[in-house]
Amino acid sequence: MAGFSLGLGIVLFLVLCSVFVNGWTDAPNAIATVVSTRSMKPRNAVYMAAAFNLIGACTMGTAVANTVGKIIELQPGQDGLVIIGAAQFAIVVWAVSAWMFGIPTSESHALIAALTGAGVASMGDFSAVSWEQWKKVLFGLVASSLVGFTAGLLIVLLIVFIFRNVRRRTANNFFTIGQIASAASMAYSHGAQDGQKFAGVFALALATGMPSLGLMAEGKLHVPIWILVLVALVMGFGTSIGGYKIIKTMGMDMVKLERYQGFSAEIAASGCMVILTWLGIPVSTTQMKGTAIMGVGASRGLRTINLKVVGDMVLAWVLTFPACGIIGYVMTKIFTAIF
Repeated sequence: MAGFSLGLGIVLFLVLCSVFVNGWTDAPNAIATVVSTRSMKPRNAVYMAAAFNLIGACTMGTAVANTVGKIIELQPGQDGLVIIGAAQFAIVVWAVSAWMFGIPTSESHALIAALTGAGVASMGDFSAVSWEQWKKVLFGLVASSLVGFTAGLLIVLLIVFIFRNVRRRTANNFFTIGQIASAASMAYSHGAQDGQKFAGVFALALATGMPSLGLMAEGKLHVPIWILVLVALVMGFGTSIGGYKIIKTMGMDMVKLERYQGFSAEIAASGCMVILTWLGIPVSTTQMKGTAIMGVGASRGLRTINLKVVGDMVLAWVLTFPACGIIGYVMTKIFTAIF
C-alpha cells in the first residue's frame, strides 16, 4: 500500500496491543456482577461481552473517538507516530502491572494521560495539548464518580420499593433474566466508549502516517467502520482469554452482591455511559461501574463495602494520570532517540 511504512505498522500493532489489554483487563468490569451473582457462567458471560462490545463499538457513532483523537494536535509524519506509539506502550505497561495485583484500572484515563505525556515530550511544552478536549475528560472523570454512585443508590432503592411485596423466589427468577440483559447493556456501553476511543487512536495513527487517506478533514477525524469492527474483535478476543482477576475484585471482593443489586448497578452504569457517549464525553467503564456498585452497596450501609478494595481502586485511578503521563513522556524520548 502506497505510503505505508514500517514505523506506521509498528504503531498500529501497538494500538491493537492496547486494545487487547483493554479487553483483557477493562472489559471484564462489564460482566463482573452477572458472574459474581451466578446469573451466568463466566465463559458464557465473556462470550456475551465480546459480542455486545462489538455491537456497541459499531452503532454509537464516533463522537468519543473524535474527542480522544483531538487530545493532542499531531502533525503528519514520524514525530506524530512516535507520540502515538509511546502512548500505547505506556498503556500496556500500566494495565498489565495493575492486573497482576487484580486492581481494575481505567485504560481510558491511561490513554488520555499517555497521549498527553508523549505530546509534551515531543513538542517540549504543552502547545500540542487540546485543553478544550481535556475539559470533556475532566467532566467525565467527575461525572462517572458522582453520577455512577448516585444512580446506583437511587435505582437499587427504587427496585427494593417496587419489589417489596414480591416473593423472593419470583424476584430472583426475574433478576436472573434481568441481570443477563443488564450485563449485555453494560458490555454494549463499554464497547461504545472504549471501542470508540481506541478506534479513534487507530484512525489517528493512519491519518498521521498516511495523510493521503483523508481520514482527517476540516478538524474532524473520520473513523471507517472496518476500524471499529477490527478494534471490537481484538477487544473481544482479549476478554475471552482473561479477566477473571478483575471479575473477582469488582464483583465479589468489593461488595457482596445479590442479583437485584447486580441488576441495579449494571442498569445505573450502562444508562449513564450511553448518555455520556452520545454527548461525546470520554468516561471510564471501571470508574462508572465501580462507583455504581459502591452506591448499590451503600444502600445497606457503608459497612457492607470493603473499603480496602475501594481504597486500592481509587489509588489506582489517581495514579493512572501521572504514571501513564510519565511513561508516555519517557518512551517518547526513547523512541525518538531510536528512530
